[in-house]
Amino acid sequence: MAKKTAPLLPATELRLQQFGQRLRLARLRRRLTGKQVAERAGMTPITLRSLEKGSSGVTIGAYLAVMQALGAEKDLDLLLTDDALGRDLQDAALVRRSSRPKQAAALPPERRTSPSSQNPTLPEPVDPGEWVADHAFVSAESLASLLKSPNSKKKGPER
Repeated sequence: MAKKTAPLLPATELRLQQFGQRLRLARLRRRLTGKQVAERAGMTPITLRSLEKGSSGVTIGAYLAVMQALGAEKDLDLLLTDDALGRDLQDAALVRRSSRPKQAAALPPERRTSPSSQNPTLPEPVDPGEWVADHAFVSAESLASLLKSPNSKKKGPER
C-alpha cells in the first residue's frame, strides 16, 4: 500500500496540476512519447501519467527526473529566487542595535556622545522597522548587475 501524503489546499493542488500539464506540453513540444520520457526518467509510464496529471503522491525527485529528461532541470533554480514573504519576515525580526559602542559605557557622562553629534556628517542610525515599511529592498542579483557592465567582456583574472 502506498504511503499517504499530506493533504494540499485546493489552490496548491491546482498549481501542481498545472505544473503537470506544463511538463506534458513540454514533452509534446519535443515530440517525445510518454514511454520515451518515462524510460529516460527511470520510471514507469503509469508514474509519468500520474505526474502529468499533477498527482501529489509522486515524489519531487520524479518531477525533477522528468524535467531533466526534457532538458528543463535548470528551471528549478527559479523557485524562491525572490522570497518576498521570507525577506519581510526576516527583516521584521531584526533587532535594533545600540548606536553607541560598548566602550562608551565606561566613559564619564560628559564624554558620552553619539557618533553623529561628534561628526555632523554621519547620518543617524536607521530603524529596521522603517526598512520593512518602505519595501525598498534590492536583490543580490540586481546589486551584482551594477558591478558588471552589460557591455563589458569577460576577462581572465587580473594580475
